[in-house]
Amino acid sequence: MTTRMIVLNGGSSSGKSGIARCLQAVLPDPWLAFGVDTLIQAMPAPMQASDAGIEFAPDGEVIVGPEFRTLESAWIEGVATMARAGARIIVDEVFLGGAASQQRWQKALDGVQVLWVGVRCESEIAAAREIARGDRVTGMAASQADVVHRGVIYDLEVDTTASESLECARIIADRIE
Repeated sequence: MTTRMIVLNGGSSSGKSGIARCLQAVLPDPWLAFGVDTLIQAMPAPMQASDAGIEFAPDGEVIVGPEFRTLESAWIEGVATMARAGARIIVDEVFLGGAASQQRWQKALDGVQVLWVGVRCESEIAAAREIARGDRVTGMAASQADVVHRGVIYDLEVDTTASESLECARIIADRIE
């Protein structure tokens, strides 16, 4: 069975987006890349600061409400449909709910060949990247570094603490069928 999706799960500033871009460069076939940030940016602005949508607390905590979950569910189904239609897709995700988040994707992706990849990064390094980026609430990287991996089952894990995105992408590419 041919791999149709690569799901990269890791905390904020762990290096998922960089790995996704490198995967697009090293994989022989065209792969589309989508991330949870794509979903958030597509939402109406009022939902990006609402208890019904998604809120970013001053300490970096991310709180999602019922309207966010409804749109997220539709988005997941849409991405799964693209994979079933023949697109090869890389998803850059943050499983705030750990295993429960992965289960939502697994349900939608039933029958689709997926490579589940954990992207780890030491909390201190991710926090430093977060500050350097300047586009994240300080504290997100530290609060997400471990919680996103709780109970999640991976086919492969990479660690960006000391490894470059390209090196991680090559490791992942070697596992694609």
